[in-house]
Amino acid sequence: GLGVILFERSSRSVRPTPAGRALVPFAEALLDAASALAAEAVRQATPSIRFAYPPLVGALAARVARRLSHRSPAIAVDLRPAGWTAATAALRSGEVPVAILSHPFPPGLPTTARFQVPVAHLAVPAGDPLAGRAATIVPDDLRRHRVLLPRTRPPGSMWARLAARVRQHRVVDPDINDDFAAALDLVAAGAGVLPAPRLLAETIRRHDVRFVPFDAGDLRITYGLVWRPDAATAEVMALVGTVQEALRTR
Repeated sequence: GLGVILFERSSRSVRPTPAGRALVPFAEALLDAASALAAEAVRQATPSIRFAYPPLVGALAARVARRLSHRSPAIAVDLRPAGWTAATAALRSGEVPVAILSHPFPPGLPTTARFQVPVAHLAVPAGDPLAGRAATIVPDDLRRHRVLLPRTRPPGSMWARLAARVRQHRVVDPDINDDFAAALDLVAAGAGVLPAPRLLAETIRRHDVRFVPFDAGDLRITYGLVWRPDAATAEVMALVGTVQEALRTR
């Protein structure tokens, strides 16, 4: 026993003693600690995997995490939103074993589950004349505008083809490929206009930026699932298969 009387009992009631009331916070702390211990034991027993992805395709990453949590045995996914630069560095260092990246993909690492996101909008400042245009914008309409482009533009890529078609462009640092949404701050500030993926136009709502239809040919950003071959565990391969399935059934 504890060496103290915790309750006073009578024929009509049971009441805690002063000592019993004083020990209630300690008892509650013990119960909370026991609950936390049980939860951590379950977490430790559940396989987990760190998964980096660009915020633009966060809906896909969340869908993959849900499917893996419902399989048997379940796999816990540690979602880590990251731009191209950070995700590539995390893959190289081994911080994450698998990531969704946009092209160009790191050489020497396996890539699968490639998919494309159309770029069919232009983000412009809300007060810009282009914001009120009903017709689709084409590159010739941008003679007086600077187009914001990423620093990384491999030959033959969408960004390289677009750079060849516009008269004025400005390289964005940090790279657009790292954070499309952050580049909208530059648009709102009047630094330039931004070719925007459809996903961005569908998910972002800002009072200082407008998305207008844009046609510069068949512009698409290619994404793929990249993983470290030395970390091809059963959990990683299950995630690879789940991403492939999610892309087929979206």
